[in-house]
Amino acid sequence: MSNSEKNKKILLELVKLPENSRCADCGAADPDWASYKLGVFVCLNCSGIHRSLSSRVKSIRLDFWEDDLVEFMKSAGNAKARSVYEKDVPPFYYRPQETDCSALREQWIRAKYQRMEFTGGIKYPPLAYTTGMFEGLLLKKGRDNTTYLKRKFVLSERDFTLTYYNKEDSKGPKAVISIKDLNANFQPQKMNHPHGLQITYQRDDHIRNLYVYHESSEEIVAWYNAIRAARYAYLKTAYPTGSDEELVPKITRNFLKEGYMEKTGPLQKEPFKKRWFSLDSQNRKLLYFKNPLDAEELGVIFVGTESYGYSVKVCIPKHARGNKWKFGIRVETPERQFMFMCEQEREQKEWLDALKKVMSRPMSPQDYAGEKRALKRRTASEDFMRR
Repeated sequence: MSNSEKNKKILLELVKLPENSRCADCGAADPDWASYKLGVFVCLNCSGIHRSLSSRVKSIRLDFWEDDLVEFMKSAGNAKARSVYEKDVPPFYYRPQETDCSALREQWIRAKYQRMEFTGGIKYPPLAYTTGMFEGLLLKKGRDNTTYLKRKFVLSERDFTLTYYNKEDSKGPKAVISIKDLNANFQPQKMNHPHGLQITYQRDDHIRNLYVYHESSEEIVAWYNAIRAARYAYLKTAYPTGSDEELVPKITRNFLKEGYMEKTGPLQKEPFKKRWFSLDSQNRKLLYFKNPLDAEELGVIFVGTESYGYSVKVCIPKHARGNKWKFGIRVETPERQFMFMCEQEREQKEWLDALKKVMSRPMSPQDYAGEKRALKRRTASEDFMRR
């Protein structure tokens, strides 16, 4: 066996160890690259980010490894690196997964190895997302148009509010948003922007969406984590006995499923209309909009459990008209039926699986309260059937 083959065999054995079997940065299985500067095993995507930071990386299988580098990798590894570079990661800080966008993964890698944010040392000045007060300019989409304009945003952890102003020198805010009902969704695909952020909150009886971005990925990721920090602080106050294991998943979330479906009215005889749907699994709400980037939804469908009278199944409409798509879904609630049509069979299956996943989860007392609010709003909305 040549020296090169011997070294490759050693590396392949190292990467099979439990602590090295997943990418040190995004958790992808079976990493086949390594940074021989940091001593970590990483996936192909994260290796590219390391290379852009001038970190020395090699392919475990394709590149030649010198003996001294192999010895270093034997003495290092992902677990040892985490004990140094992830020693003090705040509970609220978002740890990207392999399916997350490059902006989140890049800033996580930069924060760890370049800016050394989590080594436990005291930072002067303090990191922006840890101060409890964050202020800056973001480009915000207009409510009724596609124009993005600079707006001043102020996040206050003490007041649990996110405030924005139409002008930097405005005397009064355009909106004061409670952190209580706020959610931040990083880089939703529908925004088509690498640094996009969707901020969702409850206003009166409606769900309100703000779409913002920043040219700097570092700045928008800092905003994202500052919002998460404020949300975490609120949850710790609202649920003082809650553990991090219980609270961290509630800080922010992405929609379980989004996309277009056609929708008919309550009698299932009305013409089908194309609508954009977003399934919020945490709040058990299926929201629908006329367009993907609308500021407010047209309607909300609460998704309860099967034991409480909710179900979803494949169906073919008998009386409705105007549908262009052929793959039907029927959602049963205690009050009425909803009929939707998907363009492709694959999308039909994805929606069925997503809705069944929500229905299979037991309802909490907060969920029952949310169901009552959704029903009250639906009953009070006179134009609901026409939407």
